[in-house]
Amino acid sequence: METRILPRANLDVSPVGLGTWQLGADWGEVDAAEAKAVLAAAAEAGVTFFDTADAYGDGRSETLIGEFLQENPGSQITVATKMGRRVDQQPENFTLASFREWTDRSRRNLQTDTLDLVQLHCPPTAVLSDDAVYDGLDTLVEGGSIGAYGISVETAEEALTAIARPNVASVQIILNAFRLKPLDEVVPAARAAGVGIIARVPLASGLLSGKYTAETTFAENDHRSYNRSGEAFDVGETFSGVDFDSGVAAAREFAALVPQGATPAQAAIAWVIAQPGVSTVIPGARNAEQARGNAAAADVRIDEAFDAVVRELYDRYFREAIHHRW
Repeated sequence: METRILPRANLDVSPVGLGTWQLGADWGEVDAAEAKAVLAAAAEAGVTFFDTADAYGDGRSETLIGEFLQENPGSQITVATKMGRRVDQQPENFTLASFREWTDRSRRNLQTDTLDLVQLHCPPTAVLSDDAVYDGLDTLVEGGSIGAYGISVETAEEALTAIARPNVASVQIILNAFRLKPLDEVVPAARAAGVGIIARVPLASGLLSGKYTAETTFAENDHRSYNRSGEAFDVGETFSGVDFDSGVAAAREFAALVPQGATPAQAAIAWVIAQPGVSTVIPGARNAEQARGNAAAADVRIDEAFDAVVRELYDRYFREAIHHRW
């Protein structure tokens, strides 16, 4: 698989990465052997970028990745983790002392002296305008505990605030066929500034796989059950904030028009990485087969006609309801 660069971090990343929220067992049970099989399948398929967080399974995802890397030396995997969601979401909690505590824990979990890339994990909006926050992150880079830092955000406005900071290496944001707003300003601004774009939730929590119907149900401990109205965290993280029934209907149309030889999921991932300025996209996988299938999306070519279909579906189903929100 080709690689792309995060210029400010001087890191090469595969255009299809691996999101590992599921491996923390926050979407239902995933045993350790199956989790490592997912990591191995992704790596064997050419994925060189794993995205995790200290909150995924309260460190379980990080720990599994750390064990995998120790068991597979020389794998050349870049690991991006995230911090800040294990405490009350109050701006005063985002201090240098907290950053040291959080990154020290992640370094232990990942069994490394230096974290490749650390992202603030969708922090309160006020945090993104606090000079002391960036000073603290710069201090960690200077001390060698982290190689570079980025911000994971919920909204386009938050992304633009982060991009304006000179040492922010990456912005992670929801971008998929059902969430086009980042293409308006965020992705062009990041591209101009040399800031990497990490696109998350590329399948809209699975909707774009084309496998769901209006009757589909999910496990009780799956956020697709318990967060549909934003009960646990920002509702935009679940099905990209779209109405489930509308999402199923739009996904049915999307699936009928994917390029020959590709699955709907592969087409959805390929469409994201085809957008100029996107560095990597991080679909999750529950098993090795899914990991290999996602990686194969790097070989799917998206033409202008399919891109037009995506935009027309968005305009027809979702623009009025969600474009103003995130």
